[in-house]
Amino acid sequence: MRRYEEYFTKVLKIVNSVLDTQGQNIELAAEIVSQTIAKDGLVHALGVGHSHCLAEEVFWRAGTLVPIHAILEPSMIGMTEIIKSAYMEKLEGTGSIICDYHRIDPPDALIAISNSGNNAMPIDVAMEAKKRGVKVIAICSATFAKNLEPRHSSGKKLIDIADVVIDNCGQIGDTCMHIEGLEQGLGPTSTITGAFIINSLLVQAAANLNEAGIKPIVYWSGNLKDGMKANQEYVNRYWTRIRNL
Repeated sequence: MRRYEEYFTKVLKIVNSVLDTQGQNIELAAEIVSQTIAKDGLVHALGVGHSHCLAEEVFWRAGTLVPIHAILEPSMIGMTEIIKSAYMEKLEGTGSIICDYHRIDPPDALIAISNSGNNAMPIDVAMEAKKRGVKVIAICSATFAKNLEPRHSSGKKLIDIADVVIDNCGQIGDTCMHIEGLEQGLGPTSTITGAFIINSLLVQAAANLNEAGIKPIVYWSGNLKDGMKANQEYVNRYWTRIRNL
């Protein structure tokens, strides 16, 4: 078996583990999201480092729900000045600033994505959101989180704060491949499983809304005829509410 085939097999096994073990949590998270949207709230998706890719995955793209807002703090997502972002994501005291700036309050919900579940920034934001009465969904590796010493001064990790925790079933260190002679593993899995998880819960949330008689609004591909026209109507509706539009 080629190494890329082995990687495929291992990733598929992890995705199947998510499907087998996290269905109930995905459904609980979907219920939070559907109730939030039914009450005209926003769903804020937050990730730092590479986890921000999952917040972007469900924001302003074809096939995702419109009332989603990706919180993309430039100094903490590693788009530029990557090394600095690795320090910034561990900085405490940002929770109230981010919640104030992005106006995170009920009936909104927060999806906090952190593979380790141990960085200060998402923990800070989750704690502040909970304090305000906002429901928090966490996507992380439970195994990784449980094997780390807490970094946050509260002694808490993301899994200790969230109302619903969805385990991405990843291994410690986020890799699943080992090549002889190399000390560090390869083949990260959290982005692949995370994309499956976050899209799954939003698809289920849309189905929940539809079953409740509330037609969910979904972005079209801008490359389809009249796609941008339809999307512009949604943008106009949420322009003053979603910071990053």
